[in-house]
Amino acid sequence: MKNVRLYTARLFAAVLAASAAVPVVAMAENSATVGGLTFVNKGLVGIGRIPANQRDKLGETFGSGSGMAIDPAAWSRDGAGYKGTLYLLPDRGYNAVGTVDYRPRLNTISIGLTPTAPGAAPEAGKEQSGVDAKLVDSTLFVDDKGGDMTGLDPESGVRPAAGDFPALPQATNGKIALDNEAIIRMADGSMFVSDEYGPYIYRFSADGHLLSATQPPKALLPMRKGALSFASNNPGPGASAPDPKDPETGRQNNQGLEGMAMTPDGKFIIAVLQSAARQDGGDSGSTRQNTRALIYDAADPDHLKLVHEYVVPLPVFKDAKEKTTIAAESEIVALSDKTFLMLARDSGNGQGLKGDTSLYRKVDIVDISAATDIAGNDFDDGKPIAPKGVVDPSLTPATLTPFIDLNDKADLTRFGLHNGAPNDKNNLSEKWEAMGLASVLDPNLPDDYFLFVANDNDFLTQDGFQVGAAYKADGGADVDTMFQVFQVTLPGLKK
Repeated sequence: MKNVRLYTARLFAAVLAASAAVPVVAMAENSATVGGLTFVNKGLVGIGRIPANQRDKLGETFGSGSGMAIDPAAWSRDGAGYKGTLYLLPDRGYNAVGTVDYRPRLNTISIGLTPTAPGAAPEAGKEQSGVDAKLVDSTLFVDDKGGDMTGLDPESGVRPAAGDFPALPQATNGKIALDNEAIIRMADGSMFVSDEYGPYIYRFSADGHLLSATQPPKALLPMRKGALSFASNNPGPGASAPDPKDPETGRQNNQGLEGMAMTPDGKFIIAVLQSAARQDGGDSGSTRQNTRALIYDAADPDHLKLVHEYVVPLPVFKDAKEKTTIAAESEIVALSDKTFLMLARDSGNGQGLKGDTSLYRKVDIVDISAATDIAGNDFDDGKPIAPKGVVDPSLTPATLTPFIDLNDKADLTRFGLHNGAPNDKNNLSEKWEAMGLASVLDPNLPDDYFLFVANDNDFLTQDGFQVGAAYKADGGADVDTMFQVFQVTLPGLKK
């Protein structure tokens, strides 16, 4: 992998709110200092949309960003504008009631950016036209034998281990079940994709064929009644819910490897569980703060080797009822093998939902340089890192430093957006889950990048079509795919 470049960097992470349990580093306005380096958020410089009723080349409703990769080789500057290619990984399909037999895929987007100067107001009437995004292609993911994969909940289905493949989640229709969440795209077009069901890291060829699968440590595998059980309690049509509904140990339902990134030198892959494993406090919403970051040596891409593992505390905030709540990790971007950006957010608020005002959508810088490495010890075998949410006294967690607030009123107002009522198309949608970095390509600003952030629109449209049937999303909303672009200074981010 020495000659393999990071084909994407992604940046969409989470900032910490007050919590005595989380080590926090002081921050000046719009900047953050970590490890002697100062990172700067210069604010929003562009907004763009893809319509909610967009369909892909397969004739199905386009779902937006659970993960993002930007092609650095295709990124270029022409005068005041930029153009390039980015890749968006959609979620497992429209599933308002239960999961469906949606075929997992990767969407190719042609992107243009005409940025507004940091801090300036866009031209009147063009507040949301700085990003020109067009869907140009879709690539299906298929299994190692070329068969379709599916977004259906695997229920109790397990495909037995065979050859180099571990036991895999399998739906009742015999297809490998994939709930993809994050993507790393390599220079040769091959891809690493993280998922929630396993929670696994899969490797695919450039044309979407499954090449390998990496199983996490035993402590993160979902277990029910002493057996491996990949069900997420989202059964498909006519299927049965799991018994019990939650795993007894391992990742919680729908809380798998939500974030994943490769270090800029291409040597390591970092993957982060969305929230605490069941035995680590993830059996309660009020104690699920301490999740895990897994660091893999990527020298052999088909046989990733776990080399480090750390406790990462998630941000804590007060909800509308003043109840202490823990934000869920949604994406990461690696800055080095010791630091990464982490997006965390609340749930249940935004366009298309009953709740209109988000209380938490932020990006933190996570520093693991002083954290305790737990790879390969009893904590990987099932010993809790944080029983009932309290970190084992022998462990030092990572630290979080606040960086970007996606709900910043001043930034949103400049671009005709808002957080909260009225709950219209200019209110941010609930799930912001995809990030990517592209250089500003300015010799006078060598450390400046554009941070692209995209939402996961959950396929919410009133003109939808998927798995052979038309649909209208509950609630009456049409939630566009939206891109926010920040200009940031990231010193030391060299490939």
